[in-house]
Amino acid sequence: MRRLSALKEQTEVWRGLERRANEVMEIVDISLQEEDASLQEEVRSEIDKIVAELDRLDFELLLSGEYDGRAALVAIHAGAGGTESQDWAEMLMRMYLRWAERRGYRAEVLDTSPGEEAGIKSVMLEMRGAHAYGYLRSEHGVHRLVRLSPFDADHARHTSFALVEVLPEVEQATEVRISPDDLKVEAFRSSGPGGQHMQKTSSAVRITHIPTGLVARCQSQRSQHQNKEIALKVLQARLLELESSKEAEERDRLKGEHTPAAWGNQIRSYVLHPYKMVKDHRTGLETGNAAAVLDGALDELMEAYLRSQIGKDN
Repeated sequence: MRRLSALKEQTEVWRGLERRANEVMEIVDISLQEEDASLQEEVRSEIDKIVAELDRLDFELLLSGEYDGRAALVAIHAGAGGTESQDWAEMLMRMYLRWAERRGYRAEVLDTSPGEEAGIKSVMLEMRGAHAYGYLRSEHGVHRLVRLSPFDADHARHTSFALVEVLPEVEQATEVRISPDDLKVEAFRSSGPGGQHMQKTSSAVRITHIPTGLVARCQSQRSQHQNKEIALKVLQARLLELESSKEAEERDRLKGEHTPAAWGNQIRSYVLHPYKMVKDHRTGLETGNAAAVLDGALDELMEAYLRSQIGKDN
């Protein structure tokens, strides 16, 4: 039913654009007959809007992957470097939350592990909206920050790293089959802020998938049952991603261009000192407005990457 609803919505967008184009053509005839300058200007404005809408729809054709229309789980992990990297991980979390807000997506923090002094060690976000995974898959990889450290008394320049993982939500239980015998479920006390109840009861949950060694945990909810549900959802997404990576690796091997399925390559640098610049190393796209990017203006970077992938996924 979700699939049917999405197809109806897409069809209505194109039908609506068709109606607008027909209406404009009728107005064009009238404006030419009456030589009405103001009417002609109105026609030009409407044509520009239709062209802009067509460009947007043309780009969305790139988001036709198997999982592109799904919700996304975004995991951010601070790299080596202690407080510096943990603060950078929190900056990235804010960046993606602001991006989701700009697009009208629903974003939820599923789980977070706070840093000792500042920032976060890791966080798991859930993003829901049109083509959430399709857009966010462009963010998967290592993100590098260069800046004057606010935690260094000498204000020296520091380089920090954080890993961003993006996983498609598993929509059907049949997509990922997990035997209960393959799971090791552990309960433990939550760490960090959260009130007496969360810290005094063993409500946090860690689930290990024994055959693969994959681990998912959650401690953000008051109920152990809720934490277990979220951890299982994350584990399913990780297993789906693992299976997809194996299939992609096999395709590359058959094509004779095997590439190791290793996430961790540096994909983007954010430089705040001695100059301000954000550069995507995969596309070469650069922007001097680093503040805007860190405030969620990611669409240009995402679209450049997705366009660069045309033909590579087949």
